[in-house]
Amino acid sequence: VQLVESGGDLVRSGGSLRLSCASSESLLKIDAMNWYRQAPGKRREWVASITKRGSTDYADSVKGRFAISKDSAENTVYLQMNSLKPDDTAVYYCKADVTVVTIEGTASLVYWGQGTQVTVSS
Repeated sequence: VQLVESGGDLVRSGGSLRLSCASSESLLKIDAMNWYRQAPGKRREWVASITKRGSTDYADSVKGRFAISKDSAENTVYLQMNSLKPDDTAVYYCKADVTVVTIEGTASLVYWGQGTQVTVSS
């Protein structure tokens, strides 16, 4: 699975951005799509997830401001980010969780995109 993020930009505090993550594989074959972010000098942190069935979940820090969605026909996942704050400045990464069946059972695979930079100025 190849993932390509786009949409990162420089935006003022209070502004909005929409990130996209295009998958080379059908989203119907992916158990969950996730957004993570990593600010300079900090650990990568989970932001939001959407499952194959469409269930969503968010980190407390973005709940009510960010929304994750998907377009299965386009194999693309989106992250709508509103009311952006300087603390949201980070490289945003897309991650795909895939379960595959092997002769020994099942295996969980993880795929990452290259990231897209979001900078929020005060």
